[in-house]
This record gives sequence, C-alpha cells and structure tokens, in this order.
Amino acid sequence: MAVNKKKAGVLPPDGGWGWMIVAGCFVVTVCSRAVTRCISIFFVEFQMHFARDYSGTAWIHSLVDCTTMLCAPLGSLIGNHLSCRVAVILGGFLASIGLVLSSFATSLEYLYLSLGVLTGLGFALCYTPAIAMVGVYFCERKALAYGIAMSGSGIGTFVLAPVVQLLIEHYSWRGALLILGGLVSNLCVCGALLRPIALREREAYPLPVNSECGCGASPQGAVGPELERPPQPGEQRCLQPLQEYQFLLMPNFLALAGSFLFLASGCSLPFVYLVPYALDVGVSHHHAAFLMSILGVIDIVGNVTFGWLTDRRCLKQYRSVCYMFAVGMEGLCCFLVPLLRTFALLVPFSVLYGYFDGAYVALIPVVTSDVVGTRYLSSALGVVYFLHAFPYLVSPPIGGWLVDTTGTYTATFLLSGFALLSSALLLATVTAVRHCQAIPRNRPGKDRTREKCEAQQPDFMTTNKDLLIRNPATL
Repeated sequence: MAVNKKKAGVLPPDGGWGWMIVAGCFVVTVCSRAVTRCISIFFVEFQMHFARDYSGTAWIHSLVDCTTMLCAPLGSLIGNHLSCRVAVILGGFLASIGLVLSSFATSLEYLYLSLGVLTGLGFALCYTPAIAMVGVYFCERKALAYGIAMSGSGIGTFVLAPVVQLLIEHYSWRGALLILGGLVSNLCVCGALLRPIALREREAYPLPVNSECGCGASPQGAVGPELERPPQPGEQRCLQPLQEYQFLLMPNFLALAGSFLFLASGCSLPFVYLVPYALDVGVSHHHAAFLMSILGVIDIVGNVTFGWLTDRRCLKQYRSVCYMFAVGMEGLCCFLVPLLRTFALLVPFSVLYGYFDGAYVALIPVVTSDVVGTRYLSSALGVVYFLHAFPYLVSPPIGGWLVDTTGTYTATFLLSGFALLSSALLLATVTAVRHCQAIPRNRPGKDRTREKCEAQQPDFMTTNKDLLIRNPATL
C-alpha cells in the first residue's frame, strides 16, 4: 500500500511563506556566522587582557567554529526527528546564554568553554536546520533563495564590525559580549518562523534528481527495483537510520567531502588574521575594522549575484564549475596578501575575497542538494558542516603558531591560499576524470533505453550506484 498509494504533500512552493523562511535563515546567518566573524575584533582585546600569545588566543575563534560545525549533525538530527523550529529556538537560547556568561570571563580557559563550546553548540543547532528549510521550500529559484539567505553573513559582518568596535571602546569587551548575547537571543524568534512543510513524494520509488532543478526526492543511487518492495514492519525501524545517511556511499558525495576538507582548512584564516595583520602593518583600529565591513558588504554581492546567475538556464548545469572558480579565486587572493601593506592596498583584497567568499558560501547547499537531492539535504548538510569542524579547530592555532615562529603573517596567508586552491583543483580533477569516463558510454549504437536512463543523470559527478541495482530487463 505504501508503494501504490500516493503520499500526501505539496510541491516546493518557490515563494509564499518560503520568503519568510528565507528571512528567518537570513537572521540566523547574521546572528551566527557574522557574530563568529566579529570575534576576531576581540582578538587583540583578549590577548592584551589575559597576556597570552597568538596561538592561545586563536583557540577561542577555533572552538566557536569547530563546535558549530562538529555539532551540525546534532542540529540535523533534532530538526529531522523533532522539528527545525525546536532546533533553532533551543540553539538560540544556548548561544545567547554562552555570550552572556562570556562577559564574566576570568581566563581564556573560561572563554574556551562559554564562548567556544556553549555558544558554538547553540549556533550549530540553529545553522543547519535553517539552511535545510530553505532547500525544502524552493526548487526553481533555489540558488537565488540561498543567495539571499546566506547574505546575512555578509550584511551582519558589514554592520556588526564597526558596531562591535564602538561597543568595545564605550563598554569594554565585557559589555560588548553582553550586548551581543541580547542580539543573538533573536534566534528564538527566527525559529518560530520555520513552519514545517510536507513535500509530495514520488509514487512507487523516488525518481532521480533533475539536473536542471535539483529538486528530486532522493539521490541517484536510491533508484532501483529493490526499493519497490516496501520494508516489512520489523525491518523499517532498522533501515530508517541507514537510509537517512545512505548518501555517504555515493562517490559524488565523497569527492565533494574531500574538497570541503581543504576548503575549511583555508577559508577561516583570513577572517581571523586580517584585522591583526592590518594592525601589524600600521593600519589604525578603525580602518582595520572597516576592512571587515568592506569584506562583509561585498560578501552580500557575491551571495546574491552568484545565486541569481547560477539559477539561469544557461548556467544551472554548471553550478559546480562556478563553485570551483569562486574557491580558486579566493586562494589566489590569499597569495597576494603579503604584498599588501597599506590600507589602500588591503581594500581591494577585502573586495575580491569578500565577493568570492559570498559566491561559494551560497553555492555549498545548492551543490550539495544537486548531489544528494532534497530528501537527504538536511542530513547531508549536517555531514558537510561536520567536515568543517576539525579544520576550523586546528587551522587558526596553526596560523598563530606560524606567526609566533616566523614573526610575520606571510606563511599564514600562504597556507590559506594553498588549501583553497587544493580544494578547487581536487574537485576539478575528479570532475574531469568522471567526464572522461562517461565519454565511451556516449558512443553511437548503444541501447536507447540505457541512453535515456543515463541522460537523466546530473552533470555534476554522477554516481554509478544505480548500475548495481538496475533492472536487468531494461539492458
């Protein structure tokens, strides 16, 4: 009956209340990612107050990012089994409490726990469920919706960077953290906006992801005759957790995951060390904070323009190429930083790095959705952000150790550029290999039924799992 009966539900509305979901996700990114970026403005204050070195102070920013990404699967789990609304409200409460407690810190170790762990955990419970909800509500305009939602990180950085600097000057770093705790409590309001929606599922078995839209119910590997048999009552409880994470066996997703590991190793270093580097070369405190504001506002442009462009019909099938281009250009920008030693020269860096950072950030959930499908998007995003955890944890302290050892920031920015270029080159190499492997299968004279089946595969590194489960009668 589960196979032949049409499941209740609706198609992605691509508008309506979906824009309220985008607004809620926008505020979530402001209160989570923008606040995390602005922690770098506290870097010098913490270092001077507690008389600690670069690497010890950098652990605060590392722990916030690491905990946010490490606990991302927990946010997906709560969102899947309770609701995204519950996950975001709970996360907002924990993050706000963590920032308020941090204002009473007496040591760096205290900040490791309150700001690094507790606030990071709250951000983790908010971030993944809010992003996943946007993918549920949108299909045709998914990249644009994600571009607007993820632009909250850039807008928040643009607004909060000078505001946080003023708060530190007027109320000290303790008062600034206390006020940020009140700001972050608005995440609880955003959670109330995330109204659940039941999408219509396919009859018989899930269909492949459409390469034009990417809004299929499941990944390619889930297509096959054995899925036509509904699970028996005794099997359903055991199979459900396995089916929720079966995308982990897809070669597509494994290649994407490897690229994300390199990406996470390099993308956080400029946000941590741009302000200290600017101060080191003689830029004033206000100008150094203004560099973060420039980076943030241009980040918005990258979010929206890349989201809009990759939703065009001519570029929709080349989303992965646009993503690789943005990451590669970020790496090249980092290689040029050691040559930029004045405010006037650092402004173009903030513009270029901010633009391409916004571009790839908006495309991460879109490219992930193209690979695994909407059905597994929440769980896949949890894994994707989980992969960011360890690099986020170790890369800022490694960058601080390089600064302490060499006495300059050159090695730190070169490390960032190398990691970002490696991420783009890895994905480009795997994509090229998969494309070359697909060429012999397109030779003339092949079976038309098989050709039609393969034509439905997405252009971005298609999986070969369906070869194992395809019905022999169709060959």
